[in-house]
Amino acid sequence: MITLKETELALIHIPLHLYTSFLQTVLQLLLPNESRTNGATANGNGTVLPPKGWPYEHPFVNISITPLECSVVCSRTLTEQLFVPALNSLDPTSRSQVSITTDNYVVMQVDGEGLDAGQRVLELTSPLALAGISIFFITTYFSDYILVPDKYRTQVVHALEERGFQFEDQTSSYVNPSAHTRKHSSTSSFEVQPPGTPPPANISELQIRTFATLKRRNIHPSVDSDLRLVQCAGRKDSTDNMHQSGNRRSVTSTAEDALHLGLVKCLISLPHPKFLSLTLTDTEPASLLLDHTLLPNFTQDILLGSKDDYLIPIMLDLRELPMESTGIICGVAGRLVGATSGQLESTVEMSYLSTARAGTVMVGEDELDRALSALRGAEKGALSIPD
Repeated sequence: MITLKETELALIHIPLHLYTSFLQTVLQLLLPNESRTNGATANGNGTVLPPKGWPYEHPFVNISITPLECSVVCSRTLTEQLFVPALNSLDPTSRSQVSITTDNYVVMQVDGEGLDAGQRVLELTSPLALAGISIFFITTYFSDYILVPDKYRTQVVHALEERGFQFEDQTSSYVNPSAHTRKHSSTSSFEVQPPGTPPPANISELQIRTFATLKRRNIHPSVDSDLRLVQCAGRKDSTDNMHQSGNRRSVTSTAEDALHLGLVKCLISLPHPKFLSLTLTDTEPASLLLDHTLLPNFTQDILLGSKDDYLIPIMLDLRELPMESTGIICGVAGRLVGATSGQLESTVEMSYLSTARAGTVMVGEDELDRALSALRGAEKGALSIPD
């Protein structure tokens, strides 16, 4: 199922050395205060209390801190209320290093059932990349999210319909006859296309272009051997059992408080958390992709998901690419999953987190060497194409 969420989103890039300047703003985004919401409350001392349970009150929010940047996706309204004042308080040099998109984005929620994570990334992003549409693609524990510029909404719907995705009541439902249990996340991909370049004719050509672009911009996959990531989420029944007999301090409510506390502990890790991606929506519990060393911030029964299945991040620093480029994630997924020239004998089970100015491929520990070999092999074989 694909559901179009009616919200105008902004994308915010914050350099890591300025993270502490925006920490209170990020915490306000996580725990809204009474002056901005109807559902949150504050105590007599003015301390912000969390909203009354998950799901989140806003349609979509993503907060990601990686070794390359802090990236935030939230509504244009919250951007103007929270981040613009924080930005304006900075000195001119620091202010010039933060970016907020002027274009609004819309988000489509895709049910995560069906294809495995990597194949799902390829199936969803390839028609959009071939149509020359730049996107964000964010996969959470439960669902995938496609963020597209609002001005391309109609083209996106058409491109997905052409590939068999069905839209119902202005939302979309893709039924895969071979659907099976969801594998681990394919988390988040921002795609971009150099201006004036016609879209590629097929995925193989897109892959060649992708790695030629990365090679030309001296963008190479890198691995932090100390990072081990875990994909997990808040419990799905947390809001269903709240307020039993009008008791705010129910067991479920206590669990929610513990989740909020754990998230705050992660975010205030100084100078910044080593790796944390948090997605909040108005229909699902919180979804997290985080460095395993942050897990002790949460009590053992708060989070869904295996705490022992580690994902290794392969990072691509895309800060030198224009934001309007396209096809990065599709080209990478095509190389690892297949359906392109030079494909592997067997696919690499992968996931992907794209933030405002970076991309991160996640693979299992036992797949790391094969994934790196495939990506670097494509990099060596990339043909040079003109700017």
